[in-house]
Amino acid sequence: MFKKVLIANRGEIAVRVIRTCREMGIVAVAVYSEADKTALHVLEADEAVYLGPAEPLQSYLNIGRLLEAARKTGAEAVHPGYGFLAENPELAEGCRQAGVVFIGPPAQAIRDLGSKTKARTIMAQAGVPVIPGLYQTSEDLQVFSQEAERLGYPVLIKAAAGGGGKGMRIISAPGELAEAFQSCKGEAEKAFGDGALYLEKHLKSPRHVEFQILADSFGNVVHLFERECSIQRRHQKIIEETPSPALTPALRREMGQAAVAAARASGYVNAGTVEFLLDREGNFYFLEVNTRLQVEHPITEVTTGLDLVRQQLEIAAGQALPFRQEEIRPRGHAFECRIYAEDPEDRFFPSPGRILYFQEPSGPGIRLDSGIRAGFDVPVDYDPILGKLIVLAENREAARRRMIRALENTVILGINTTIPFLLDVFKTEEFRAGKTRTDFIDRHFESWQPDRGKADLARIAFAAAKRCPLPLADGERAAALDRPSPWQTLGEWRL
Repeated sequence: MFKKVLIANRGEIAVRVIRTCREMGIVAVAVYSEADKTALHVLEADEAVYLGPAEPLQSYLNIGRLLEAARKTGAEAVHPGYGFLAENPELAEGCRQAGVVFIGPPAQAIRDLGSKTKARTIMAQAGVPVIPGLYQTSEDLQVFSQEAERLGYPVLIKAAAGGGGKGMRIISAPGELAEAFQSCKGEAEKAFGDGALYLEKHLKSPRHVEFQILADSFGNVVHLFERECSIQRRHQKIIEETPSPALTPALRREMGQAAVAAARASGYVNAGTVEFLLDREGNFYFLEVNTRLQVEHPITEVTTGLDLVRQQLEIAAGQALPFRQEEIRPRGHAFECRIYAEDPEDRFFPSPGRILYFQEPSGPGIRLDSGIRAGFDVPVDYDPILGKLIVLAENREAARRRMIRALENTVILGINTTIPFLLDVFKTEEFRAGKTRTDFIDRHFESWQPDRGKADLARIAFAAAKRCPLPLADGERAAALDRPSPWQTLGEWRL
């Protein structure tokens, strides 16, 4: 096993990897930018290396500086986390050339699966169901027009090197095609440095179901069952659950076998995720492979009892998988909520700033993976995710109720967060019934507004209990601090 590992990331995922390294007796090396000098992942690591300015290209996206940090500290391996360079084949190749182990799949697998058209071809040849559409990119609008007519509208234009909804448009009629083509091309070039596009049939209101896979270097491949990720905002997942309320045992078995076949066909090694779209008729289609650890991996961990970061480290160190498919038996039902520093009242605009107070929820079956602390300044330079709240219970309804309680007991003051929005999603009858499809937010929360009365009350109550200055509206601070209340006379209390 490795003696020292460098974590080429920041925030909650860096903290998550550091903690498993500590359990395994591995020295964890953090890297940080100017904006993250006092970040939690820096404080928790055994060693930390300064990369440069807050600008990602000069810090977390700078392969040369990351490899120099590994050389300088004597790290034997690099864990990329997720985001930044996690799916960049150049980092994997750079590690190989530097004699450092990349904790992830081979560079060629990342390269092949990073191209949506190449991945579609690999899956089709392996017998994995693929959404009908083009298998090659094209810059000829006429090719797109002909394919759209053959498939029938609506269709979807997608960036071949894309992800996260960038460079993607739904086309409902022929007259929309030309404008969408140019718009997607420009967006893809800006986001990925590659404007290559392709087209496929658009599936109306599908479910988004993915399967966690593990593959070692000896040809052993298993799946760790599914996660449903249909609750999305702007094509970004915000709530995940396992098991999916839509899958029968037979469909689960069929999709799991397809995920294993996808891993074998692509020469995959380490942890990854095979994503599918599931239509209303129960047909599933390959979407993509995420060649890294997923943000939502904790719900698989709590239902299977496996530490996926440990599995990644052991596979990268040359060990074989210690279990067979039939030995993996998940239990219970789990949810994960992604908590962002965003203002849901203002179109989810980022909400950077100082965290004045942070209270984590507690209780049976509750886990919070975060990279924040009270007093931390959430920077404007990076993805605004603060953490992930995970719950496990014996069934879906018990887990839903547990998540509501956990969200209500998660207190982050000083910045806006998505907690009020997440609470309202979990309380809807449609969510309770498991009617979760990718257009759920658009259909039920298009004009959502928070309950301002509850939010104001929380701020006033906190100021009264703590007697500290907060950015309250005119008159609120005086009312909170000057007037005696039962809470003040009773002493300290918890919101």
